[in-house]
Amino acid sequence: MTTGHLKRYAWLSISAAIATILLKGIAWWMTGSVGLLSDALESFVNLAGALMALSMLSLAGTPADDRHAYGHGKAEYFSSAFEGFLILLAAFSIAYTAIGRFLHPQAIEAVGVGLGVSVVASLINLFAARELLKAGREFNSITLEADAKHLITDVWTSVGVIIGVGLVWISGWLWLDPLIALLVAANIVWTGWQLLQRSASGLMDEALPEDQLEAIEAVLKKYCGQGLDFHALRTRQAGRQAFITLHVLVPGEWTVQRGHDEVEQIEADIRAVVPFSHLTTHLEPIEDPLSLVDAPLVRQDTQD
Repeated sequence: MTTGHLKRYAWLSISAAIATILLKGIAWWMTGSVGLLSDALESFVNLAGALMALSMLSLAGTPADDRHAYGHGKAEYFSSAFEGFLILLAAFSIAYTAIGRFLHPQAIEAVGVGLGVSVVASLINLFAARELLKAGREFNSITLEADAKHLITDVWTSVGVIIGVGLVWISGWLWLDPLIALLVAANIVWTGWQLLQRSASGLMDEALPEDQLEAIEAVLKKYCGQGLDFHALRTRQAGRQAFITLHVLVPGEWTVQRGHDEVEQIEADIRAVVPFSHLTTHLEPIEDPLSLVDAPLVRQDTQD
């Protein structure tokens, strides 16, 4: 899957955001509901996030160069962090508007048509989210996956708003409308915080997820039964690309060619369980005690 193909999904997200902004804006204009206004404002966040995703996918797909030997994959984390920031900004805007509506209640009008329009917008978001989530998981793109999860959250938010506005319409309790808007804002804050946390983890070179580490360990365990050993396993994620380093210990009597062939097979097996991975292996004789010495990445200064 090339960057150009992934960018098509970003364009899908952009198109869905524009469509839902128009539809939800119409729903708010027809009803005057601050809950529907909060829903429409979140769609602006979706649009900004989708535009950022498009630009970062383009940058992440740029080939490695002399100054960026490991590529530009980490650019995807800037996209999810930017979207997380926008989500928090939208949440504060929604809360501010909702508090104002608490102080100055306003009747809701044309509820039936307004909610119908909002339902159509939510279905558009649901379709786009499912496509983005499928592509994000299949091609290991945190940008598409983050965008999809945000859209799914937007769908559930819309469902809550639609139910709440319907209850206001039936009961006449105007305070329900701003209350729902505040609940929407709280939900948005949680989503934004999760995106910021995940972005920070990627930028700080956090290890691969536990399930992938277990899959790697299972591959290595198979070879340990054949007289080999391993240590100094380190992993990190940079956008779609996983980086794995590993020391492979083989019998010292082996020829370089035999050791090389075995390492090539080990790397192939690991790539089979961890797609989009780049491996760096170091071959060592298993009989040498120095082979098990793992030099720390950062040398700590000691004091007498």
